[in-house]
Amino acid sequence: MATRLVSKLQQDILLLTLESDDGYPRLERAVLDALESAMVRSGDSAALVGCVITGSERAFAAGAEISELAELGRSGGFAFARRGQRAMNVVASSRKRVVAAIRGFCFGGGLDLALACHARIATDDALFAHPGGSLGIITGWGGTQRLPRLIGKARAIEMFVTGRRVEAGEAREIGLIREIVSADRLVDAAIKVARGES
Repeated sequence: MATRLVSKLQQDILLLTLESDDGYPRLERAVLDALESAMVRSGDSAALVGCVITGSERAFAAGAEISELAELGRSGGFAFARRGQRAMNVVASSRKRVVAAIRGFCFGGGLDLALACHARIATDDALFAHPGGSLGIITGWGGTQRLPRLIGKARAIEMFVTGRRVEAGEAREIGLIREIVSADRLVDAAIKVARGES
């Protein structure tokens, strides 16, 4: 199922929505390209003060596209990791405030994207995990650096090794997300944070 990155202006905020027909957006190579381009444009725009990245009702992002990973050899895997790192670094280094508005699954590369954002807001049905360990892989998109900075080394290692799913309440307690809001307030709350209003 191909994922689309849909851009929409909300006055002075760029709203980027990850969409897919099955409701589980994935971070395919084309999506990484589109995300990086959008972030560069927003950074260069004097009319924009920030950006909000969100997904579907079911998932912020369900990670990388496994079928793409399966086709990669050793050199291809390294190049794919570098490609993802570059996109996440563009998000993390944006001069504009970037906020992740999260519902449902926020897994693998999707969690790496949320970690690259400057702040994270979620609904109470959000779930966070790095399940790659069960597949014999670990993220190459910067999550191994960003997650320990947010929640501490021991908790981060546990998440990477066990693939344990962290619910929204715990995520707030350990500092992974800023706050929990209702689904109907999610994007509006994220926009306020992106504007520096809360």
